[in-house]
Amino acid sequence: MSISSQPDKLSDDGRTEAAFRFAHAETVPPHVHPLGHLVHAATGVLSLITDDGAWIAPPNRVAWVPAGAEHRHRAHGVTDMRVVYLSAEAATGLPSGPAVLAVSSLAREALLAITTPAPRSDVARSHLRAVIVDEVASAPEQPLHLPEPRDDRLRRVVRRVERDLTEPVSLAGLAAWAGVGERTLTRLFRQETGMGYRQWRLQLRVHRALVLLAGGRSVTEVAAACGWATTSQFIDQFSPLVGMTPGAYRRAATAAPRD
Repeated sequence: MSISSQPDKLSDDGRTEAAFRFAHAETVPPHVHPLGHLVHAATGVLSLITDDGAWIAPPNRVAWVPAGAEHRHRAHGVTDMRVVYLSAEAATGLPSGPAVLAVSSLAREALLAITTPAPRSDVARSHLRAVIVDEVASAPEQPLHLPEPRDDRLRRVVRRVERDLTEPVSLAGLAAWAGVGERTLTRLFRQETGMGYRQWRLQLRVHRALVLLAGGRSVTEVAAACGWATTSQFIDQFSPLVGMTPGAYRRAATAAPRD
């Protein structure tokens, strides 16, 4: 069953949870759900994309999409996607906008259990959903969001950086290239992304690294492609943001889907 065929519907039997398989680079068109939902990649990696930017959800994270929020997904690597829809009452403690949250081992196992085809009573499913919500609602929001700028000047600069991450271009160099004052560009980054240029560029490199690792590229290859001078520097900067080393993440992202 592919979610791309029915992106805006719940499962046919009325259940409010489901599992879908995606091929590498498969995408889901923009759509809206009447219920908020948690999205977990049991294997592979999912991008959650809205007009406000992109969120990456590796296997140790869960993406939250509020009810009515238009969004689309893209799979990186063969992806086993698990979805749990929540009523407005159940979603009270979750963020008001799209977010990526840490997923504990307990919440992950509950997510996998509730989205498998094994028969379970309504009571059992309710207990599993309560565990998931309690665990996820208490987890901190993760810095895996890459905002999409609105200002045309900043959008032009962002596209310039995205084209080649191996080039260590400075903010001053970008300002000169774009014909924008350095102070103006600094202000635009803060206003539109909530980050300074260096932090934003690190987020961009980590996002690109997540995608490349999920596609099976080696840690060394990804470090070079994303502009890190050494593999050890890549590991040091990647691990705190993602919550695991690049090697551990690659193994989790490329593991065989679970039944």
